[in-house]
Amino acid sequence: MKRALNAPLFATVLAAALPAFANAEPLAGTPVTLDTLVAQAEMIRIADALDAAVDAKDWALARSFFTETIDVDFTSLVGGEPATIPADALITGWSGNLTDEKASFHLRGNHRVTFEADGTTTMLSHGYAWNRMERGALPENGGGALWEVWGTYVHGFVETEAGWKVDAMTFTATAQRGNTFVRDTPGS
Repeated sequence: MKRALNAPLFATVLAAALPAFANAEPLAGTPVTLDTLVAQAEMIRIADALDAAVDAKDWALARSFFTETIDVDFTSLVGGEPATIPADALITGWSGNLTDEKASFHLRGNHRVTFEADGTTTMLSHGYAWNRMERGALPENGGGALWEVWGTYVHGFVETEAGWKVDAMTFTATAQRGNTFVRDTPGS
């Protein structure tokens, strides 16, 4: 038996529920409209392409997604303080740790883009990454070749003449497991 949608009832339920979501924008993101659809799709493409570039060790491509300087906060992984650094320094750090000896895999999803009244744009997403380095499996290096992390990314975006660029990036780890030797030791 096929059920028909009771449109007036659905509209009433929806109208009653919408105020409950009015304050959920940081978690839900800005609703997609024709005005924001292309920008949202481009920001998601950039974040996903950044992960793919890092995993492929295509450092020039990875660098192309950033502004000249970037606000970074990876303190949940490595301690220290949030900082504003040249994007070239971020890429140098990543490429120094993720050499050919160390394989990586980054995955993110549940992207929520929020357009702020002041013109700033942020994207919240969940992320997962693993690093694999055979040297980590040696007993003297901890005995495990794999390190994994789960967490939340917040990317700041700015629209430039060259298109959307990342100008801020925070990763907040929520769980990790495996051999920290793999995480902390640059590949050779």
